[in-house]
Amino acid sequence: MTEKNNQIPAHGSNVSRAEIPAACKWHVQDIYADEAAWQKSCQSFKEQLAVLKAMQGHITTAQALYEALHLQDQLAQLIDKIYAYARLQQDADNTDQHLQALSGEAEGLAAEFTNANSFIEPEMLSLGNDKVQEFLDSEPLLSEYEFYIENLMRLNEHVLSADKEAIFAQSHLATCSAANAFRALVSADMEFPPITDGEGKPAIVSEGNYILNMSSSDRTLRKNSFQTLMGTYHKFRNTLATTLTGSARTAFYYAKVHNYKDTLESCLAQDNIPTSLYDGLIQAVHDNFAPLHEYMQLKKDVLGYEELHPYDIYVPLSQAADSFSCTFPEACARVEAALAPLGEDYINTLHKGLTSGWIDVYENKGKRSGAYSWGVYGVHPFVLLNYQERYSSISTIAHEMGHALHSYYSSQNQSYVNSEYTIFCAEVASTTNENLLLEYTLAHATDAQKVYLLNQFLEQVRTTVYRQVQFAEFEKFIHSEITAGRSLQAEKLENYWLESNEQYYGPALTVDKELASEWSRIPHFYTPFYVYKYATGYSAATAFASAILSGQPNAVEKYLGFLKAGGSDYSLNILKNAGVDLNTPQPVTVTIQKFAAKLKELKALLGK
Repeated sequence: MTEKNNQIPAHGSNVSRAEIPAACKWHVQDIYADEAAWQKSCQSFKEQLAVLKAMQGHITTAQALYEALHLQDQLAQLIDKIYAYARLQQDADNTDQHLQALSGEAEGLAAEFTNANSFIEPEMLSLGNDKVQEFLDSEPLLSEYEFYIENLMRLNEHVLSADKEAIFAQSHLATCSAANAFRALVSADMEFPPITDGEGKPAIVSEGNYILNMSSSDRTLRKNSFQTLMGTYHKFRNTLATTLTGSARTAFYYAKVHNYKDTLESCLAQDNIPTSLYDGLIQAVHDNFAPLHEYMQLKKDVLGYEELHPYDIYVPLSQAADSFSCTFPEACARVEAALAPLGEDYINTLHKGLTSGWIDVYENKGKRSGAYSWGVYGVHPFVLLNYQERYSSISTIAHEMGHALHSYYSSQNQSYVNSEYTIFCAEVASTTNENLLLEYTLAHATDAQKVYLLNQFLEQVRTTVYRQVQFAEFEKFIHSEITAGRSLQAEKLENYWLESNEQYYGPALTVDKELASEWSRIPHFYTPFYVYKYATGYSAATAFASAILSGQPNAVEKYLGFLKAGGSDYSLNILKNAGVDLNTPQPVTVTIQKFAAKLKELKALLGK
């Protein structure tokens, strides 16, 4: 993609989609040449869906199993393309009613596919492990599905009979009321009183602008935002303890019904993760509290406060963010230079992605906010951006292209069924790229810029490793209470949360009593044992980047092997084969050692 004479095209929430140059838009025509081709594909999909449905009740031989799995794959690839073609266009312009209609049509076909193929796995499981293994041994064509089948059969002892699973499936709507009540309360019914800033002017606080307020240089605004938000949650403490109890009890019920010891074992089983990894992650962070305590002391010293409060933690130590301003092509050049250690093949592929219609670059009226990468097997990934001229947008390019190249290498090297990487691995490639960009940018930065970058990195480790593990430890506590047959009492949760913050942040932080309510606003706790993956993913990425930049033997080859593996094995095995063993404390230790080293650099720059 080029911008003539470095002229930046008009863009923004008031600029229509039609005004954005074609060179700055993704090429959805790479999926289907036009809507007529898309409609033809939809018709073909419906016809083949009828063939799949006719296979129900007939998976009795190895050949029949292969035919069902093969057709399921073909249809899955087809619906992926059908849905992507419609949805990508809608995300680029939500004001277009016709595109909304196309997306609705694609969603309907996706739902039909889910219903049509729902018989395959239950029929396979009903055959039993021995029979399925016999099929694998006798039919060479099934070798492509060996890992998929093994992973499915691994959980067979936790699957109920078909009639029981059918009854159980109908219970989901009835048992999600606690989580729904939490969401309704905090997003609809809860109102935060108006506040004032440091000049006495009216201001507002909400979940939407809370972190923005917490990052402000106006300490009065921060304090009032903190006390008002936490105070409002405190008024609902008993209700929120009850909704969390209900959600945790639901998860425990699901786990016990499916023959798991507890919720932790049930949630980790999906990725074949041992509970020892979870406990080891918490212990590794406990063994490394000292650097975080030192960081809090540095913040207190630099900000010059007699007391450092929770509402001071998010304040940046540098205002140099705007100094990284550059055009999109310049940002792409920086990303390519930063990722050069990954080798020629990676950079050539990256350049192709940056310049060949993979990316939708600028904001326009009706475009979805934020950023994402969407892999389409057999085509190429698509990346949505809303590029702004600042460091965070350069980092977003590196991040999303990390996802995109993970999808690309996986689809180039794996069959469809083995191509989709797990959520456990999803953030590794994107964060590895962020790490490489940070090191490159630091090497070419002024001292003022270095302060900004180092502060950004330290905040990222604080929020992605330390804070997520703090959440993970809190989850372990609340679910152990439920397993023991107790309910969650607000006062007990508040006391636990205050003690946890004292332990994690150390003596430099004055833990205000209002912080006791923070547990009640965290939506992640309604999706049990998920947040630990942020910490493991970030740690794995840091370990990869460190190995690559330090020139460890075969580090790049191993990392590319990780990208190419897709979902062809269990996540822990794929990472271990690439040199990152999350069953040991090593990746977390490497991450916190880097945190400590960057903290030392920052202290030297600040003369502390």
